[in-house]
Amino acid sequence: MKSEGAGSPTLSAVVVARNEAAQLGACLERLRFCDEIVVVLDRSTDASAEIARGFDAVVLDGAWELEGPRRNAGLDACRSDWIIEVDADERVPAALAQQVRATISAPTADTYLIPMANHIGGHRVTYGWGAYNGVAAKPILFRKGIKRWGAGRVHPKIAMTGSRATLTETMDHYVDQDVGDMFRRLNRYTDLAALDAIDAGEHPELKTALRRIFSRFWKSYVARNGRREGAYGLALATFSALYPLFIYLKVATHAASGEKK
Repeated sequence: MKSEGAGSPTLSAVVVARNEAAQLGACLERLRFCDEIVVVLDRSTDASAEIARGFDAVVLDGAWELEGPRRNAGLDACRSDWIIEVDADERVPAALAQQVRATISAPTADTYLIPMANHIGGHRVTYGWGAYNGVAAKPILFRKGIKRWGAGRVHPKIAMTGSRATLTETMDHYVDQDVGDMFRRLNRYTDLAALDAIDAGEHPELKTALRRIFSRFWKSYVARNGRREGAYGLALATFSALYPLFIYLKVATHAASGEKK
C-alpha cells in the first residue's frame, strides 16, 4: 500500500463488482489518488480480476448471495485510516479527488456524504431521483470501522457511528444507458427485493402497492421536480411507481406456485 507521506492519513477505495469488465478499468483509473484499491468480485466470470490486478488492486474473489456481507468483506480488507466506497458505474472527477484528500487531512466529521451527479446515457438528470432509482448524496467517505452493512440482497440498511458532513464536489454516477436499461434494472432489483420479502416471511398487500403507485409517482415527478427532466423524469417517476407493484406480483406468484406443488 502506497502512502502520501509519514503522518498523513491513508485512504482506501473499495469497489464491489460482478462482471463489470466493460467499465471497471475506467472506474479504477480515477482511483489512482488513493493509497490502496480493494476490488470485491462477486461470482465474476469475465476479465474483471485481471483488470483489477492491472491497477495493483487487492482482489477478493468469491460468492456472496447478500449485498451487505459482500460489501462488509471489502471494508474489512481495507488497511487505511479512511475508506471511500465507489461502484463500478461511478467515476471520481479530479476536483472531488482533491477535495477528498484535503478533507481527510483536516477532518471535521467522521463520515462525509458525497453528492451524486446521476446520468442516463450521456445526459445528466438532476431532478426526479429517489427511492431505488438513485440518490442525491451517499455516505461513502468515512473513517475505517464506523460503517457496517446489514443483511439484504438489495439496498440493505447501513449502521454508522460518529458525526456527518457533506462535501461540495460531486461523484459522476452513470446509472443507466437508456430507458431499456432502466427497465432491466427495475426487473432485477424487484427480483432481489421480492426474495428478501419471501425470506423474511413478508407478504406485501395489493392495496398498499396500488396506493404507492400514486404516492411514489407524485414524489418523483412533482415533489422532486422530475417534470423538469421531460421524458427522463417521466420514466424515473413511472419506474419508481411500479417498484412496489412488481414486488407484490413477484411475491404473490411465488406463493401461488408454492401452493400448487
